[in-house]
Amino acid sequence: NSEDLKIQIEKDQISSLIRNAKRLDRLASDILDVTRIESKSLRLNKEKFNLRDMICSILTDVKRYDREGSQFPEIKYTPKDVFVEADRGRLSQVLTNLLSNAIKFTENGTITIETSESDKEAIVSVRDTGSGIDPEVYRKLFSKFITKSDRGTGLGLFISKSIIESHGGRIWAENNQH
Repeated sequence: NSEDLKIQIEKDQISSLIRNAKRLDRLASDILDVTRIESKSLRLNKEKFNLRDMICSILTDVKRYDREGSQFPEIKYTPKDVFVEADRGRLSQVLTNLLSNAIKFTENGTITIETSESDKEAIVSVRDTGSGIDPEVYRKLFSKFITKSDRGTGLGLFISKSIIESHGGRIWAENNQH
């Protein structure tokens, strides 16, 4: 029926508009965050919370991630209580970025999230079985505008590093061995 086809086309167009509006919103937020970081005005609103709850919430959201027809990797996470005093929104931003990157570069395979505590520090590990990081990108990984993705801005890891360091922590990457 041509009316049903017309309705489906309109739904697809609306979905595309929403998806692109979300991408523009993320881009605007990233640019504002870079400005705050460079002007040293990134503020943290610290509170005590359980990383487990935050990670479970992020996983629920990330599973809606649009792979545009690609296969979605398996995500393994064994919930474990790890309490931190930190900015929940900012840490959520970091973990969402790390997971989104892992999903983006893992066609088939597995993403594993692990949490632990050591000497009053929380440790979160996001590992994937993807293709690994291009050696040219790896050298400058946490710098601005470094990406091999046609959909990314190359700001996510720069912002993530700044957020983690503003909490007194550190972030690093290790490349997959293939």
